[in-house]
Amino acid sequence: MDNAVKTLDSEKEFNIIHKDNISVRETRSENDDGSFKEHKINKRFVLFKIDLFVLSFVCLQYWINYVDRVGFTNAYVSGMKEDLNMTGNDISITNTCFTVGYVVGMLPNNLMLLIVPPRLWLSFCTFSWGLLTLGMYKVTSYQQCCVIRFFQALFESCTFSGTHLILGSWYKENELPIRSAIFTSSGLIGSTFSGFMQVAIHKSLNGRQGLPGWRWLFIIDFCITIPIALYGLIFFPGVPDKSSINSKFSMTKVIFTKEELQYARRRLPARDESTKLDWSVVPRVLRRWHWWLFSFVWVLGGENLSFASNGLFALWLKDRNYSLSNRNNFPSGIYAVGIVSTFAAAFYLSKIKRSRHWHVAIVIAVVMCAVAIMIRIDPLNEALMFTAQYLGGVAYAGQAVFFAWANVVCHDDLQERAIVLASMNMFSGAVNAWWSLLFYAANTVPHFRKGCYALIATSVSSGIVSILIRKFQIRELNQKRQMPYVDANDMIVEDHNEEEEDDDEDLENVFRDRYTEESSQVI
Repeated sequence: MDNAVKTLDSEKEFNIIHKDNISVRETRSENDDGSFKEHKINKRFVLFKIDLFVLSFVCLQYWINYVDRVGFTNAYVSGMKEDLNMTGNDISITNTCFTVGYVVGMLPNNLMLLIVPPRLWLSFCTFSWGLLTLGMYKVTSYQQCCVIRFFQALFESCTFSGTHLILGSWYKENELPIRSAIFTSSGLIGSTFSGFMQVAIHKSLNGRQGLPGWRWLFIIDFCITIPIALYGLIFFPGVPDKSSINSKFSMTKVIFTKEELQYARRRLPARDESTKLDWSVVPRVLRRWHWWLFSFVWVLGGENLSFASNGLFALWLKDRNYSLSNRNNFPSGIYAVGIVSTFAAAFYLSKIKRSRHWHVAIVIAVVMCAVAIMIRIDPLNEALMFTAQYLGGVAYAGQAVFFAWANVVCHDDLQERAIVLASMNMFSGAVNAWWSLLFYAANTVPHFRKGCYALIATSVSSGIVSILIRKFQIRELNQKRQMPYVDANDMIVEDHNEEEEDDDEDLENVFRDRYTEESSQVI
């Protein structure tokens, strides 16, 4: 293909050259005297650098986020309960305070990422919750825990939906599932790591300097968190906008050239650049189905995670008088299953031609129904409980799948995408704040009777809503087919099917075929 496409600024992009199986994009940028200089950009190397510096930071941030978050539950079952005289539902109330802070901070954090450079905001938030984690080692009552956990959550709420917003600004649709899976799995690895770290700390530091092992856990968490915040401040490039190259105290201009950042922007589908972050975003969001259905489906998906996210397996193990090391280590199997299922879903969506997000949603719904039924049958049967709890880790795959799905559907409107991604997590957390107290309170151990019925309801409903989302998505794709939109930002046709591209195929027909293929799928 040797078509020249006119772009929106002085840069002009030309044909793709394949040399030794390495794709190189030729570009020309205009000099001050009106002449042009040529640039050659290695596409694979640019993608490698995006993975190395963008994905690495958000994964490290999410990893330590879960180390800090799950560390509270590990501390509770490792002596904090007794030292602070916590009784009844004290831990559930503390978790609810965390959830409230998480909900309150979700939308403001995502909107701040549209105003403040993400490099600065995410690094600041990481540093802040690190300081609050350090403060946990000095607590003397569960009321102090409630206050600190609330403010921790305010800052931690920048991570999940904020990262999905950033990933959607760097990666194409076929690249998102794997990157979302890597990101989600980093949090699960953090959950696993926290349990093993608490056991090691208890064995080696318990009583050192007069501090019990659970207090040392928060000190060490702080020591790990701060370097990650500094790494983000220096090496994380934020988003591929024109200001990234000029950021102070940043290595972005060393990592990426100006032309590479331009290519990073242009390799994604075009979006409406006329939209702004003002009051016009409210009617834009409310009149579309995206916000309503994606928020609802993740409310249901988030409650499918309640058995794992509320640390109920650790509480069940404590109730059944398992040892301290087993109470910390055995729940790690849930996160291991979550990692495997998340990557399995990602590879399915990336590698199978006719795969769809709703397929994975149905599988998750069926598995979680089975989990609820197994626990309800005989919650005191150890083999059955272990099997059910580990299978429940499959629900973690929904994090990568649903948020990647929303990223794709809402790509055209940046402000809408920021609000939809934040709202998904925000409403899920808002419901979980009272849902966990009502259905998964600590005093429901070991039978979880109400929780099992609730899980069956949310599982079935999440499958139904996923099918409904797919129907609306098909209708939207049909509308795009009727009014095909081609822009220079989406000119890299070979990424759709690079090896089988017909050099003489017209660009507009390629995009029309893409929408035709999508809209012709039968549910």
